[in-house]
Parts: sequence; C-alpha cells; structure tokens
Amino acid sequence: MRREPSILHVDLDAMFAAVEQRDKVSLRGRPVIVGGVAGRGVVATASYEARAFGARSAMPTAEARRRCPPGTTFLAPRFGAYRRTSEVFMALLAEVSPVVEQVSIDEAYLDLAAGDHDLSAAGVTAVARRLKAAVAEATGGITGSVGAASSKLLAKIGSDLRKPDGLLVVAAGEERTVLHPLPVSRLPGVGPTTEERLRRAQVHTVGQLAAVPLPDLIEWFGQAHGAGLYRLARADDDRAVVTEREAKSVSAEETFDVDVADRGRLTRELDLLAARVGGRLRTAGISGRTVTVKIRHHDFTTITRSLTRDQPTDDPRLLAELARRLLADVDTSAGIRLLGVGMTTLTDFAQDDLFSSSSPAAPDVDAVVAEAAEVAPEPVEPVSAQWRPGQDVRHDDHGPGWVWGSGLGRVTVRFEGPATPPGPVRTFAVDDAKLHPAEPPDWTVPA
Repeated sequence: MRREPSILHVDLDAMFAAVEQRDKVSLRGRPVIVGGVAGRGVVATASYEARAFGARSAMPTAEARRRCPPGTTFLAPRFGAYRRTSEVFMALLAEVSPVVEQVSIDEAYLDLAAGDHDLSAAGVTAVARRLKAAVAEATGGITGSVGAASSKLLAKIGSDLRKPDGLLVVAAGEERTVLHPLPVSRLPGVGPTTEERLRRAQVHTVGQLAAVPLPDLIEWFGQAHGAGLYRLARADDDRAVVTEREAKSVSAEETFDVDVADRGRLTRELDLLAARVGGRLRTAGISGRTVTVKIRHHDFTTITRSLTRDQPTDDPRLLAELARRLLADVDTSAGIRLLGVGMTTLTDFAQDDLFSSSSPAAPDVDAVVAEAAEVAPEPVEPVSAQWRPGQDVRHDDHGPGWVWGSGLGRVTVRFEGPATPPGPVRTFAVDDAKLHPAEPPDWTVPA
C-alpha cells in the first residue's frame, strides 16, 4: 500500500437511470427502471427512488414491477446516450490525472500520484470535491461518488460506502479502522457461497475474517481464494492503476421470453451470437483460441462447454461452427432460457488464413446475420416493435420527444427534453410518416 491516499475510485450514481432522468424532465424525482422491459428481461439500473422499494440491478423486471408502485417508469436502454455521457466523464478524469483506469462505462480509478497534486488527506479531499462538481456540471447533473485511499480496494469500498453523491477519503494508516467493522460481503470475491461458509464459522465482519489463521482459510477455500481473502481482510492490496485493461473475453448472450427447445431455433440463435462476437473481435483487432457456449436451463441451472483451438481466429463462421459442435452435446429437450457464445484466450492476431488454404474468406458480420436468417426466416415482428419505451424520437410537427409506450397499432410520445418543462403527451399510429427515430438530445443546449 501507499503512504498517502493517492488512488481515487469514481463511480457515477445509477448512471443509466440518472441519464434518463436528465433527458426526460418529467421523470426527475420518480422511480425509474432501465433494462429489459418485457418477458424475462432484467433490471440494468434502478434509480434511487426505485431502490427505495427494493428494486435493484440484475433483478427480473417482473419482480421489479411487483415491488415498485404504480407510476414507476420502465425504459429500454439508450446506449448511445450513456456512451456520450461516459465520454464527457472520462475526459474530465483525464484532466485530473494522466493515469486513468476505466473499469466500465461509468467507473474508473485515478492515480493522483501521477499528477501535480497535494497528496495529504486534505489535499486529496479538495481534488475530489472539485472533480465531483465538475462532473455534475459537465454531465447535466449526473452525480458521482468518490473514494480515495492508499489502495484500489479501499478506494472502491470508500465510494460504495458514501453513495449516492458521496465522498470518503481514507487516510493512510486508517485502512483497517474503516475496513474491519464492515460485513465480509463488502470484500471482492465474497459471494453468497463464500459468505455462507464464513457465517457457519461465525465470521461476519472483515475484522473477524482477519483473525482467521491462513491455514484455515486455505482449507476452507483453497490456496488462491483463501490466500486472497487473508490479504484483503488485512487491507493488503498493492495493485497499480493501469491505463489499459487487457480484455479477458468477448461474448454475447440472449435470454428468451419463452424457453426454447427447438434445435433449429437454437442453432439460428447461435449463429447470430457468433456473428456478434466475431464482429466485436474484429472491431477490437483481436482474436481468440477458446470458444465457450453458455446454456441456462428452465430451472436456472447454468452449464458451459468449451473448446480450445491450436490457432486463434476471429472468423464468425468458424466460431459458429465450433459453437454448434459444443451445443450438440447438450440436452435441450426441456427448454433453454439463455444461450451465450464467448471467446477467450485472446491475442492480437489471427492465423487461420496462414494455416488453411481452404478456409473461406471471413465474411462481413451483417452478411453472416443475413445468411443465418435466410436458413429459416423468423416471422416479421409487428411494426410497433420499432418503438421502444424511452426511445428518442422526433415528430415533424411537434419536435423532439421520447416514446412513452406503444401497442395495438399506436405509439404514445411525450414531447420534452433535458432543458424543457414537462411536456405534452400525444398518441399516433405506429406507422405515422411524420414520426421518426432520433439521436439522444444534447443536454448542453438550452431549450
């Protein structure tokens, strides 16, 4: 660990829901759920107003609907809007330190020691407060929570402890004072199974975990996991902030509204997933050797099957072929709830064309998708499927707005934006020629 609290962890608060509330003025202060809006969808983010009723990330949307009161808004994600906000956020972090480790779209570590900063607890606190204010101003009011400490472990825990819109600076030497009273579930790597095993041993807090001898932890959890818990319970974390995070895997998956047992349908879905993974590999300029298929059954039992090649590939067709082989060994007769395809053992080059003169040229991803669809075309979705709840739209007569809901041949739109008063609601035919999809609104432009 360091001798000063020079590592910051910055995390935007309920980012997806916060962006929706920023861009849709009528939703501010109300419970908002972002995620899958129908069938077996799951919650991606719940606003803090929705969390007060027990809604949370990864919860089935149906359960969130049962918990939340009437008037709760359920929206499909708008990743374009989230990416734009994230770009502004990350650019601000880069102004504070040249060493920024982006963990996700809304979360990053900063190394203040790489910049010209006062690294005392008071100096770091001042930097964090200025950063929080700058983020809120630049993003249109999106708040972030900040933890600062001598290690990434304590910085991350610090930001979590003060959410939302919080700040906690853990002075050097105070790490165990902050860490030991916390429940063991606060430590990374302590999931439900580990927590239950510790509970049976009467270990509930991190301080109690720190008192467990290393041989006991290794006996309970194995060498790697046991030794890791031993170090973390003592606030022993010397991980550096790194500017580039090496990709561990590239994957795509699909959760079905109804359990699927039909082999033909599953094969088509597998081809589409393989095309998505192949496209992401090529966009990133990487390839992989290990193909994995993930299958979740109707009873939530999840299994994986993997196959490792001698040479790396980024070819969607080859990826689909290998994934089909893996799926062929799985009994799907009872129905599949979720299907996924992934690629690991990644490298920055592919060698298929060097070792097989008969390998076909790798196709464009869109061509693979079209080819898979031509094998056995699915029924065409109703036109109303194009209008997703929360989607940005523009009407030739009424201007910009967002989809409030659709069905029965109608689509309802609320006409408002981030800088307007709450706007009127109007309903149109789903095929109204004057209604068009639109880009996310610019929150920096006055109404």
